[in-house]
Amino acid sequence: SRRCWSVIWLNGSSINCLSHNDSDPAQKSPAGLSTALASVLILTIVVDIVGNVLVILSVFRNKKLRNAGNIFVVSLSVADLVVAVYPYPLVLTAIVRDDWTMGDLHCQASGFIMGLSVIGSIFNITAIAINRYCYICHSLHYDRLYSVRNTFLYLGLTWLLTAIATVPNFFVGSLQYDPRVYSCTFAQTVSSYYTVSVVVIHFLIPVLVVSYCYMRIWVLVIQVKHRVKPAQRAKVKPSDVRNFLTMFMVFVLFAVCWAPLNLIGLAVAVDPSRVAARVPEWLFVTSYFMAYFNSCLNAVIYGLLNQNFRKEYKTIVLALCMPRLLRTESSRCPTEGMRTKPSPAFTNNNMAEVDV
Repeated sequence: SRRCWSVIWLNGSSINCLSHNDSDPAQKSPAGLSTALASVLILTIVVDIVGNVLVILSVFRNKKLRNAGNIFVVSLSVADLVVAVYPYPLVLTAIVRDDWTMGDLHCQASGFIMGLSVIGSIFNITAIAINRYCYICHSLHYDRLYSVRNTFLYLGLTWLLTAIATVPNFFVGSLQYDPRVYSCTFAQTVSSYYTVSVVVIHFLIPVLVVSYCYMRIWVLVIQVKHRVKPAQRAKVKPSDVRNFLTMFMVFVLFAVCWAPLNLIGLAVAVDPSRVAARVPEWLFVTSYFMAYFNSCLNAVIYGLLNQNFRKEYKTIVLALCMPRLLRTESSRCPTEGMRTKPSPAFTNNNMAEVDV
């Protein structure tokens, strides 16, 4: 049967439907490029699955890691993990076959899930930043703001907003196969206004919110360090700063990996007829695979910068050969660590030492 992908002409909005047999063989990607892209994606999938499963198991096993802040860390890991299970293998198949052969249903489904993952990631990173801001800058109100009930409400709201932000892609028709990146993904040239809205709502606004939260934390840390606010001295411990730096690095890496693609989208949306033709294909492809690669980085950052996660990683890996060890600390309910509400002082001290 005739299989088509959409190509948006630069001089207008018409769509040309190309069949596989009509495509020019000269347009097929060089073998070296395909091999490089496949290698990057395989590495991403393996590290993504292993790393994020370790993060989820670490929080599940370790009572000390079961706190409000780490609920969003687990949620972020789920957002990163889901793309390695479904969309990325389809992209890898397209690279190997140099064509999309999985049909339109998988094209639309993989594009939608990839959108959920991307938007869910930045929204969860934003939720983590707000959580860190409240914990460090408004510690006296933290227990009330992030009770078990409220935390799960915030988590549900995060994913509800993610779904609301992703669904319009179906109405705009922006999920299309792009042979340059072997992916069914967001087509930046479908609608200039929609592309600008996506970049602003899904990237720029969350980045500004996160930047504000972390800037306020930095200011407080500097003030405490120079004794401008000595009363806060006991509330900002070295472990607080280390944990804050861990999540700050997660945010920085996300921004660095996704900024090129979003900036390209903004530039194309402003003047599609002139800018789209001038974007080098190597830059476009590199920006996409940088964004894909980001999904495997967070778990690595936790392991490198957070001692508690690093210890749990080692324990879980060792437990693969000794199953009884894996069950030692996971016999209690996963929410047990959040059931009781200690005094604010105890909560601050405990979370300062153990959460991300």
